[in-house]
Amino acid sequence: MQKNKVTIIGLGYVGLPLALTILETKKYEVTGFDINEELVKKINEKSLKLEDKYTKNLLKNLNFKASTNKDTLKNSEYIIICVPTPVYENKLPNLNPIISASKTILEYLESGQKIIVESTINPGVSEEIVLPILEENGLKGGKDFELSHCPERINPGDKKWNVKNIARNIGSLSIEGNKIVADFYRSFLDGEINELTTIKAAEATKIIENTFRDINIAYVNELAKSFDKMDIDLTEVIKAASNKPFAFIAHFPSCGVGGHCIPVDPYYLINKAKSIGFDHSFLKKAREVNNSMPHYTIELLEEKMEKQQLSFDNSTIALLGLSYKGDVADLRESPSLIIKSSLEQKNANLIIFDPYFPEKNTYKSLSETLKNADIIIVATDHQEFKNLNSKELKNNNIKIVIDGKNCLNKNELISNNITYKGIGR
Repeated sequence: MQKNKVTIIGLGYVGLPLALTILETKKYEVTGFDINEELVKKINEKSLKLEDKYTKNLLKNLNFKASTNKDTLKNSEYIIICVPTPVYENKLPNLNPIISASKTILEYLESGQKIIVESTINPGVSEEIVLPILEENGLKGGKDFELSHCPERINPGDKKWNVKNIARNIGSLSIEGNKIVADFYRSFLDGEINELTTIKAAEATKIIENTFRDINIAYVNELAKSFDKMDIDLTEVIKAASNKPFAFIAHFPSCGVGGHCIPVDPYYLINKAKSIGFDHSFLKKAREVNNSMPHYTIELLEEKMEKQQLSFDNSTIALLGLSYKGDVADLRESPSLIIKSSLEQKNANLIIFDPYFPEKNTYKSLSETLKNADIIIVATDHQEFKNLNSKELKNNNIKIVIDGKNCLNKNELISNNITYKGIGR
C-alpha cells in the first residue's frame, strides 16, 4: 500500500470535484477511475463541459489524470466510491454500480486500506452488501481494512456551497478507523467533519435530508392544487409565512421534482423499510404528489386552452427548458421530460428550447422559438427565461403562459393582458 495515494471511483458531478479538491492540497497522489471512456478522455483533455466554476477552474489548473484502467486502484491507501445510485423504472433501488465498484476494489484490497462510500445508499448497504464483497479475500472489515460512509453533499449550480465548504458526516465500522477517515477529510475540506457512532447512522443522514425536502415540497405542491381552486396565490402566502422567525422553512411548488437525489433517495428508504416489515406510507404519499405535478401542469394548460377554444391540433406549444434545475445542464429525473412525453402522447405540436441542450432544440434561439409558438410552458427556471416580459410575449402573439417554476412576473404579465397561470398562483 502506498501511503497518501487516493483513488476515486466514479468521476461524475460528485467524484470529479472531490478528486480535484484533494489533489489541490498537494498532500496526496490522486487518481481517478471511470468506465466511461468518453468522460475520461474529456477530463484528460480538459475539454469536459462544466457549469460549476469551482470544478472548472480546478480541472483547468491541476494536472489530474483519469483512467479507464482499473489497475489505477493498485496500492491506494484511500479508495472512495462515487458511483451513481439510481432506481429502476419500478422505483426499486439499483445497486449494481455499488456492487460493481466493490468487486473492482476486491481485486486490489490490501490490509490497512480505507474504503469510503460517498454514493447515496439506504441504511444497511455498507454492511450488508459492500462489506461481504470486500471480505471475500479473507480480510476483515474494521480490523484489516476500514469501511466508511461519508454521504456526498453537492448542490449543482450553487455559487456559495461546494464540495470544499459543506459540512460532512462520517460513520465507519470501527471508532478508531472513523477518526482516521475523519481526519483525512479534515485535511482537504473546510467544512465541519462530524463523526457518527455507526456507519448506518451516516447512511441515514443523506436519506433523511432529501426525504425531508421531498415531503415539504409535496406539502406545498398539494397546497398549490388546493389554492388554485380557492384563487389564492400560494407563493404570496409562503413568502408571508416566511417572516415568522422560527419553526417555518419555505418550500415552493413547481411542475415537479427532478435531479438525482430528491426524487430517488426516498425510494431507497421506502424499500429498505419494506424489507424489514415497515410501511413508509407518508414518504410514498409525498412521492405520489410530486410525481403528479408534471401531469397537473398539463391539466392547467388544458383548462386555459379550453377557455380560449384552442386545441393541440391548432396550437404550437413551446416547452422552455429540459433540465431539472435552472442554469445547469442536467436531465436526470427532470419533470420537463415527463411533460414533453405527455404532450407528445397527445399529439401536440411541440417545439423545444433549452440553452444548455442545443442539440435538442427545435430552433437555435429563444427569440426564434417564441416567434413560432402560440403557447409557452416554462419548465426550467433558466435565467434567460426569467427575463421574459409581456412586451416580448405580446410581440410574438403568445396566447397562454404556463409558468411551471413560478419564475415570471405574474402581475406584470396579467396587467398587460397576458393569459398566465403558475403552479398555485
